[in-house]
Amino acid sequence: MKKPILFCDFDGTITNSDNIVAIMKQFAPPEWETLKDDVLAQRLTVQEGVGKMFSLLPSRLKEEITDFILQTARIRDGFREFVAFTKQHGIPLYVVSGGIDFFVYPLLDGLIEKEFIFCNGSDFSGETIQIVWPYSCDEHCHNGCGCCKPSLLRKLSKPDAFNIVIGDSITDLAAAKLADHVIARDFLLEKCNELSISHTPFTTFFDVIDVLEKMEVRV
Repeated sequence: MKKPILFCDFDGTITNSDNIVAIMKQFAPPEWETLKDDVLAQRLTVQEGVGKMFSLLPSRLKEEITDFILQTARIRDGFREFVAFTKQHGIPLYVVSGGIDFFVYPLLDGLIEKEFIFCNGSDFSGETIQIVWPYSCDEHCHNGCGCCKPSLLRKLSKPDAFNIVIGDSITDLAAAKLADHVIARDFLLEKCNELSISHTPFTTFFDVIDVLEKMEVRV
């Protein structure tokens, strides 16, 4: 088969829950809920909604928020073994995340090298937290993704690649539609079923290893 490349989501996929939602529930004023609902209803783009949510938070909370996430976030079972599996077999693994650098990098420290992590940035120099968008949409996408996963897939893939997307949510759907196969849970699993996208369900990353072994995915 073609050479596999893995594109893996972070929040709700590598971690057991969504860290942006956890941060907002803990630190944000109530109006973040309206912004979240507007994003889910597609009245706001992800980029607009996430940017406005974080602008509700004072920059002085940086250390407190980071400590909170490092203490409460949990990496999904089997992820460390999954990373070792990909390295053993020479399978490229990219983390493509709508999360923010100040918590994504610390949580993946010692697991994934920074050059394989693509996420949104942050600026704490002003009064409130500002989000920076180094991987926004290319000319083929106009969804205001923030961290644009289909754009990154187009950029990082190779002509002979078998593209596999691993994810859980609405932010993974556009990339899933471009993939050769999807390993999915939660909302993304429902959408793959609904849209007849080639997929396999997973709960832990031990399941993901099993899927790759059964596909005889090798370089």
